[in-house]
Amino acid sequence: MPDVLLTLLRLIFLALVYLFVWHVARSIASHVGLGAVARSGRSGNRVVVVRSDTQAGLDFTVVDSVVVGRSPKADIVLDDPYASEFHLRLTHRDGRLTVTDLGSTNGTYVNGRRLSTPVDLARGDAIQVGKTVMEVR
Repeated sequence: MPDVLLTLLRLIFLALVYLFVWHVARSIASHVGLGAVARSGRSGNRVVVVRSDTQAGLDFTVVDSVVVGRSPKADIVLDDPYASEFHLRLTHRDGRLTVTDLGSTNGTYVNGRRLSTPVDLARGDAIQVGKTVMEVR
């Protein structure tokens, strides 16, 4: 009986190791853009604040259109002195997420480049407003 129990425990351990490796591989694949979302299209509609003095970790989903800025009347309020009252608009249509600068004073940057026209975003793109950096997921 102890031999059967030991064999059973070994099989359970191997199954758990297999599940762990499988889960890690899926997580890595989705992070680098090889997951199910990437196969159906490269754009995401979830935006996460990854760097901010006070709002790191804030996330929001763009369903139709949201305005981001420092004003309390903006849909997403940024606590950043370098953000304009109404800084940018994020629009999600036809599976695409687009960012448009709304004439901000300090500009909007996508992956380090200042926007001059609306830009379609892809998963992993970084949007910078002042000191605040957001990532498309």
